[in-house]
Amino acid sequence: MLSYISAKEAAEKWNISQRRVAILCSEERIKGAMMVGNMWIIPSNAEKPVDKRTVRYEKTHKVELKPFVKWVGGKGQLVDEIEKMFPFDGENALTKYAEPMVGGGALFFNVLSKYTFEELYISDINSELINAYTAIKQNVEALIARLNEMQMTFLPLDDNGRKYYYYNIRDKFNSLELSERSSIEKAAYFIFLNKTCFNGLYRVNRKGQFNVPMGSYKNPTICDKENLRNIHIALQNVTIVCGDYTLSKSFIDNNTFVYLDPPYRPISETSMFTSYNVDAFDDNEQIRLAKFIDELNAAGAKIVLSNSDPKNINPEDNFFDDLYKSYRIHRVSATRMINSNAEKRGKINELLICN
Repeated sequence: MLSYISAKEAAEKWNISQRRVAILCSEERIKGAMMVGNMWIIPSNAEKPVDKRTVRYEKTHKVELKPFVKWVGGKGQLVDEIEKMFPFDGENALTKYAEPMVGGGALFFNVLSKYTFEELYISDINSELINAYTAIKQNVEALIARLNEMQMTFLPLDDNGRKYYYYNIRDKFNSLELSERSSIEKAAYFIFLNKTCFNGLYRVNRKGQFNVPMGSYKNPTICDKENLRNIHIALQNVTIVCGDYTLSKSFIDNNTFVYLDPPYRPISETSMFTSYNVDAFDDNEQIRLAKFIDELNAAGAKIVLSNSDPKNINPEDNFFDDLYKSYRIHRVSATRMINSNAEKRGKINELLICN
């Protein structure tokens, strides 16, 4: 004969609150639970449901993850604004996360530092970047060993020695074909160049070759062992894909938070930095992205998109206001650091667009 326990007894058994047990019962997430009078009773052999609430932000156990590369256009300074839109708390918390244009992952690593998910998805069209993510996930110790070797060689050198070493690594990076066999070496070259090149830029020429000159850093951290190992652990539950953002559609559903950070629409002729790859992200691409976002919105996903605000230069430019007229558009203050004219660096508005 099946025996029952009270909600209070179930709460003690599962180490959760009695109120939480009642909510799980009302959501029909405890098989066999029933209301008797004004109280819930639960089969004594019932198993505790997987809790959809995903917050695990505990100061005593928190591991802060940092991006392992510097990335132009990174969203580190917008994280606080985007975080206000997170649907990861409360009874209707989402348990899936997708970032189909992950780049340096400023928001992604912030999220991983504070929350846990049932499923995660990241992608990018930059094959070298995705190879680095994959190398950290699959073979971090081999990557650390190679980066540490490069750091120990590079740092003691004088300026001329560093230049010779840097450009030698750059040549090797450009000549080494990416394959399963070369993935660790390629990832190590990629991270080394990112940490020692000018402004952490990733720029390629029309032949697809990395062509950024060396930067002038006194003591760059090329091998951050602790952070790489922490990222390795965090990536074990993450699907990593190299390809167009539209490939994420099969992953995304009404239980998914999606953040999209495309190449920004240039707000001036001198800001047309689109050389993360050999293909430009022009207005037609922005329109294609907007149509994809409409599809995700129709699927019930929670979406946040960032982009430049054309009104910084031309108050009459309604390109994004018209393109996303059925969405909420927030203008937030950010600091633009990449400009050949120092007087044009400083506070501007950027857009956060959400459904």
